Amino acid sequence: MNSKVSVVIRNKNQSGALEFLLKNLNERYKEDIDEIIVIDNLSVDGSTNIIQKYGAKLVTIEKFSYGGSANLAAECSSNSIIVVFSAHAYPVSHDFFKQIVHLFRKNEKLAGLRCLHNPNDYRNYINRISSKEDPNKSSLIFCGSAFNKKVWELHRFKEDIKTFEDKEWSLRVLKEGFEIEFSPSIFCYDLNRTKQQNFFRFKNEIIGSYQLWHREFNYRWALKALLGSIFFIFKNAIMDLFYAFKRFLFMLNFISDKPQKF
Repeated sequence: MNSKVSVVIRNKNQSGALEFLLKNLNERYKEDIDEIIVIDNLSVDGSTNIIQKYGAKLVTIEKFSYGGSANLAAECSSNSIIVVFSAHAYPVSHDFFKQIVHLFRKNEKLAGLRCLHNPNDYRNYINRISSKEDPNKSSLIFCGSAFNKKVWELHRFKEDIKTFEDKEWSLRVLKEGFEIEFSPSIFCYDLNRTKQQNFFRFKNEIIGSYQLWHREFNYRWALKALLGSIFFIFKNAIMDLFYAFKRFLFMLNFISDKPQKF
């Protein structure tokens, strides 16, 4: 495997985040990256101008699917090592790509690498919990992960799965004797979803959990989830109101009895 890296970014109407990511990649990792490709899902917010500004390659995808965009990422990449980002994430550690290249060159059976961005990643990495032991939390997640194009040529991503295309692929290649590891490459996942986006994600994850992990759902589970949500909403509302009054009373006491200035 050569040491060149293709970075592929999935984007839809995230021009601000995309510009920050491209600026970061160009200013801090230019010597580590051979090409940058942006797979754009019909953005209308000026993303195209930003892609041109930083000299990245634009590939348009009209009918988006997670598996389809992953296959397109591999098809458009010139190199064996493909690192995938969403526009709202960005690498942090100075040796982010060097670690990835080192691990791929070290292990010819390596199909993919999962980089680190949340407490779960750090715990599983530090505790050395492998992808075979925990294929959900130690296998690929298609933001801040890298995969081997040569393995992809044997095992393409499924395009008919609603979500978890990364986990489904991980399970298949592990079964075929390939390996997936953590890389100590740190990135930031910077996204605040709207309630509509959270609902869209919820629907996909319910379907994906049923398709891939065979998780069974029933009416009792649905009712329990509803009651739990209602309780959580009321609990948070009461606590917010309680501390709002506490802050108000503190300010009244502070105004009437101000401490000495220094």
